[in-house]
Amino acid sequence: MTAPARRQETGREAKETRETRETREAKETREETQETRETREATVREAKEAKEAKEAKEAKAAKKAKEAKEATVRDAARSASRHSLAALLALARFEARGLLLRLPVVLALAGYTAWIVWRTLQPWDDYPVLQDADRATQGGPLFVGLAALLCANQAVLRSRRHDTERHLGVLVLPRAHRTAAHALSVVPLALLTAAGVAAQFTWEALKPGALGRGSAAELLTGPLVVLLFGAIGVLLARLVPSAVAAPLLVVVSFLLFVGAGFPFTGETGAVWTAPLAAGAGTHSYPSGLLGRPAGWHDLYLAGLTLTAVLLAVLLSGTRARTVRAALAAALTLTVLGGVVQTGGVPAVTTAARLRASLTPEKDQTCVRRGTATYCAFPEWTPRVGDWARTVERVQSLTGGTAHGRPLLVRQRLDARRGLLDDAALAPSRHPRQVTVGTAWGGNRVPEFSTAVAAVLVAGDEKTASELCDGRMVTVMWLSLAWQTDPESALRHVRLDDSLTGSAIVLSPTEPLRMTAGQTEVVRALLHKPVTGVAVRVKAHWAELTSPKITTARAAELLGVPAEVGADRCAQ
Repeated sequence: MTAPARRQETGREAKETRETRETREAKETREETQETRETREATVREAKEAKEAKEAKEAKAAKKAKEAKEATVRDAARSASRHSLAALLALARFEARGLLLRLPVVLALAGYTAWIVWRTLQPWDDYPVLQDADRATQGGPLFVGLAALLCANQAVLRSRRHDTERHLGVLVLPRAHRTAAHALSVVPLALLTAAGVAAQFTWEALKPGALGRGSAAELLTGPLVVLLFGAIGVLLARLVPSAVAAPLLVVVSFLLFVGAGFPFTGETGAVWTAPLAAGAGTHSYPSGLLGRPAGWHDLYLAGLTLTAVLLAVLLSGTRARTVRAALAAALTLTVLGGVVQTGGVPAVTTAARLRASLTPEKDQTCVRRGTATYCAFPEWTPRVGDWARTVERVQSLTGGTAHGRPLLVRQRLDARRGLLDDAALAPSRHPRQVTVGTAWGGNRVPEFSTAVAAVLVAGDEKTASELCDGRMVTVMWLSLAWQTDPESALRHVRLDDSLTGSAIVLSPTEPLRMTAGQTEVVRALLHKPVTGVAVRVKAHWAELTSPKITTARAAELLGVPAEVGADRCAQ
């Protein structure tokens, strides 16, 4: 090969070698670049992942720290609330002890206790009707409530009187909490009153002559009245921080609720807006005829109490939403109870009253004892034994056919005009029927025995109510001779409690009348032995029960030497 050809070949090989080297270097460079890029991307990815892990860890740590902080705050708030409640209750206990030791409260409780003992030991209270006994527990707590009003008010104003209000402002308990503690301090006094109410009612219920059934709502009224007056005392201290405001309110309340100054009266309507409403009338009635909204009245009193307390707390500076919401709820309860309780007597109760007044036999249970039949409302059937003993004793002194004459003793009442009506029952025209009321014991016994004797002598109550002749001597002797103290019974059965002169004689229906001469003859007979007079009564029964007999003739037949005038009942 020639030299030029070799040089050309050598150049071509060198060129190929150079291109091959460049190509390899470029490839290697590309490969290196790709590896570098992948390495960089991996590094960036790892850095990002590390950053995200770090951020997640930091977020988790921050969340835990926040939760721990919130838990600490909650625990602190709960602990503060517990400490605040404990402090409030401690202050309430301290104030309650001071309230119970205040002189007005001590005197009120002592008077209340004495009143309970005096009332329950009265002889006329040996035969209580429990639906009246529950209402009888409400009068005494009113005086305790007035004492609570005065003393709670003075306790709230104590810091103002002693000029220590600015010192109390730096204590742990704010002013609103101190107000609530004063309101709570009345609760132990109300519980003591409730114990007195329970003791009084239990004492009545355990008496052998008790009948009927009481109402828990009526028994609750007394303690609620104490709470209400105590709350009013606290509210008054925040409204009018004056030492003379509470005594003036006590005087006004006494005149309104004790001195009969309340403008509303009756059985229904606005009278129920008073703390104690629609007291008992003259007569007792079956529990089904009462129709008293005692439960709604208790709701009304409870709402008033809560309203007074929450208003006092708001006036003390608190702005808590819970207090405002509770105040709205308390006002709702007050309005609800107040509206319903003034709604009048239910129609079903009115119908029951009408039926019991006009056709009592539809509701009564009849029992036969000896020759007499006794018809009474179901709650009064335990009283039949007492009535029967009276009838048997009166009838045992009679003569002729009256000695074994069958009688119908029917319990009667008149509730058509409401429970506060005290009008006398009209005498019955049914032969041999004797009316008995719903009360017993004390003066009611000689009144009933007089009615029995009058029917045995005159034949029926209507005729007996018109007696104005010598038969009154026989009637009154039959009524009184068998009793333990006849002359005392004579005094009690007469309207003017006299033993001389003419008088009105009480009975379950229209009263009878005695002249002065009849009074003198009857008193003389009551001083004689019963057996001796009974012999004369039985021997001369026909003439002694004749409409034509005079008082002078009756005295002569019964062996009483007395100068009596004419039988003029108008004397």
